[in-house]
Amino acid sequence: MERVLDLLQWPAMLLTVLAAWCIGSQRPRRRRIGFCCFIASNLMWTLWGWHVQAWALIVLQFCLCAMNLRGWKKNLQGEPS
Repeated sequence: MERVLDLLQWPAMLLTVLAAWCIGSQRPRRRRIGFCCFIASNLMWTLWGWHVQAWALIVLQFCLCAMNLRGWKKNLQGEPS
């Protein structure tokens, strides 16, 4: 299990990069995918941070997750009904 947690940083990093790519899209659906990827990466980084006792990283992930949820909400408000 420890090895899995050690390796978790790599998919978390890839998911973060994918999320940033999707957020830059002009398509609301693709931006939603980006926000979902960001939130998933926040969870992964939090798990990894807990494993390595990186407390500042965990606090950062909670802050970034709140910002991602705000972005999700604003993205939904900007969509045509």
